[in-house]
Amino acid sequence: MTVLVTGGTGFVAGWTIAALLEQGHEVRTTTRGRRPAVEGDYEVVRADLLSDEGWAEAMSGVTHVLHVASPMVGGGDDLVTPARDGTLRVLRFAVEAGVQRVVMTSSCAAATPPPGSVGEFDETLWTDDRQKLDEYRRSKLLAERAAWDFMRDKETSLVTILPGAVFGPVQSHDNLGSVQVIGRMLDGMPGVPRVGLNIVDVRDVADLHVRAMTSPEAAGERFIAVNEHMWMHEVAREIGASDRVLPDLLLRVSSVFNKELRSLVPMLGRRFTYSHDKASRVLGWDPRPAAVTVKECAESLRAG
Repeated sequence: MTVLVTGGTGFVAGWTIAALLEQGHEVRTTTRGRRPAVEGDYEVVRADLLSDEGWAEAMSGVTHVLHVASPMVGGGDDLVTPARDGTLRVLRFAVEAGVQRVVMTSSCAAATPPPGSVGEFDETLWTDDRQKLDEYRRSKLLAERAAWDFMRDKETSLVTILPGAVFGPVQSHDNLGSVQVIGRMLDGMPGVPRVGLNIVDVRDVADLHVRAMTSPEAAGERFIAVNEHMWMHEVAREIGASDRVLPDLLLRVSSVFNKELRSLVPMLGRRFTYSHDKASRVLGWDPRPAAVTVKECAESLRAG
């Protein structure tokens, strides 16, 4: 089969390409110009989420699409438009090309309980958009909702993967995504906020995409991609960084002047976790321990 991976220069997409190549699949990937850092024999085509140009060619002869591309924090004030409209563009061209299945990378941001929640949650939860959400969380929620609405009654099947905080070894330092959190700790942050992270290894996220692509039982399903919860001070301790916990008030005041910190404020003190039981039961998914993931992530960044 020929598999198209969107956004090939991204952190998750790069490891997804590597996983597909290892299993012997023919791989094509879209980028906005730069070739991914992944070694191997695969095709690169130019296509942008905000334009129709190139997508028909990208889908030609493709049987499966792994739609991984999505804007991240720092890409501009409007993340909703490229996330939602870009997703609908990919799905439209996939359906027109007769693609058998699309596996879309969503996020646990689309399955976040209300502030103050405790306990364990699963794929049945949808984020309530009446909450005050930052632009990234809104973009992931609205993009996944739009995808399910569009794909209703289509012959092409849809699966969504909802990762938490994605860490692990880097293939390139050009697009670190969520790994920047680990990088900042290693660079000498004086302390960390009282924030809990639901962690998953990037290699396990890639593996889950490939499993969801081929399993008949995955059609029409959402899958949480999270292994364990760790507080940021626990992560810092594992990687040899400062594990001093900063006062909540300091972060709240700093977020007034630093837009990047604002998305952390709603996460202060959050204690909820996610269950990956469905992914393990249906797809045989067996993720790595979070401590291994963050250590190997730090080692990779130090070696780079």
